[in-house]
Amino acid sequence: MGLGERVDRVIDEAVRAGRITGAVVLVYKDGEPVVRRAAGFADREAAIPVEFDTIFRLASVTKPIVAAAALAMVERGKLGLTDKVADHLPWFTPRTADGKPADITMHHLLTHTSGLVYDPALELLPADRAISCGLSDTDLDFEANFSRHNAIPLAFAPGMRWAYSFATDLLGAVIAKVHGGTLEDAVVAYVAGPLGMIDSRFHITDPARLAVPYGDAKPLPVRMSDPWTATDDAGWTLGFSPSRIFNSKAFQSGGAGMAGTADDIMRLLEALRAGGAGVLRPETVRMGFANQIGALEMDDPGVKFGYFGAVVDDPARAMTPQSRGTIRWGGVYGLNWFIDPEEKLSAVSVTNNALEGCMGAFPDQIVNAVYGV
Repeated sequence: MGLGERVDRVIDEAVRAGRITGAVVLVYKDGEPVVRRAAGFADREAAIPVEFDTIFRLASVTKPIVAAAALAMVERGKLGLTDKVADHLPWFTPRTADGKPADITMHHLLTHTSGLVYDPALELLPADRAISCGLSDTDLDFEANFSRHNAIPLAFAPGMRWAYSFATDLLGAVIAKVHGGTLEDAVVAYVAGPLGMIDSRFHITDPARLAVPYGDAKPLPVRMSDPWTATDDAGWTLGFSPSRIFNSKAFQSGGAGMAGTADDIMRLLEALRAGGAGVLRPETVRMGFANQIGALEMDDPGVKFGYFGAVVDDPARAMTPQSRGTIRWGGVYGLNWFIDPEEKLSAVSVTNNALEGCMGAFPDQIVNAVYGV
């Protein structure tokens, strides 16, 4: 059985069982498509099928796009990796638990070593102190939202630990401030525009093509309410607000706020795999693909973190068929992607299922099918 047949079987079984409502899966080998599959429903109740141009909420797949924009600005001398965030955002002055000022740098934001963490307690504070972590709806801009963190100690001193966080939202605020205009303006100027990612925006370019998001449930995924929260055992504790992307008042979340198509994401992955493709220099891509957290440990064994996502450091410990040096990450609305430079592979699976499409069995099954294990 060939690669394409194996991937098709995984998709067919997941859709038939109802674990996945709709999906687009793309796999490229050495720049050529070997899998292009759209299956299931963008809107199950209306029987609207998923198409290749269906638009999905990207969640944390926003992060590598924003990281690429930041690195493009570093190349142009507009930003520095050692820049202190407070020098660009004077309203953001968080402190450590002992009350000392925290010198968070751009490097800390890119690598999730800033001391910021995804914490649902921040969103449950009284309304005048609650902090949106990027998925929940809000009418606050960057400053009004994140300046509230000045009153809350960081989880750890910058550089001392790795913890997944909304740091990329602060990175987005810096990008917008330095570029001038909105974060979307900068992302389009440095990444989405040059790569032809025509639907990758912080708004919906064509509402008629937007997939309905579904949440995991038994016996079948449920159409998401607004807000929607996963069950306690799901492994994700922040709430979802599917309507957030329609709220022009909400800050443009660099960590979770974009929408786009599978083909848009593949354009970015292939550009990075090919060494930057005119968006970034090859040496910048190599830096982004390298371990940038040193000896710090992540939650998962066998992986480190670069500037675009996790880096497979030890495939055996990571229990993956992916090569050492593979870059990978996902998006909690139901997305996963990876770039395996050694095998010249780029792959993205985009679903409208949280959390199955991101953290469930489906993405691992796609990976195993690609590698034939």
